[in-house]
Amino acid sequence: MKSALNTTHRRAGFTLVEIMIVVAIIGLLAAIAIPGFRRAQKRSQAARTLEELRVLEYAIGQYAIETGKVAGDTVIFDDLKKYLKPNTVLYATGADVFGETYGASFTVDVYPKVPANTFQALSDAAPPEFWMPYY
Repeated sequence: MKSALNTTHRRAGFTLVEIMIVVAIIGLLAAIAIPGFRRAQKRSQAARTLEELRVLEYAIGQYAIETGKVAGDTVIFDDLKKYLKPNTVLYATGADVFGETYGASFTVDVYPKVPANTFQALSDAAPPEFWMPYY
């Protein structure tokens, strides 16, 4: 009777080899998935930056219409805040996801430009044609 109890308790856990195989499989899956997640993150940052450039373009146009500005006139960022959504990073800082400012001033009828450091940081996920006409 004692020998039957000993055999049931001996096989209650996992062996070291089984645990190592599971860890190796998890590591392999992570190695495959992480680059995809990073690329998706960069693509999301690029899309957000592009949308903020579009919002700035709209705000410049609205400000120009309401104040009688004409093509070539300079507009400062603080003048555009009235046309930006409050409680957003763009409204509060005038900067993109990397903390790069879009500029202190803009020109009416000229597209705002993507900051050079942001363009460089996202170049592997967003080619130059992605940024047109903001580059």
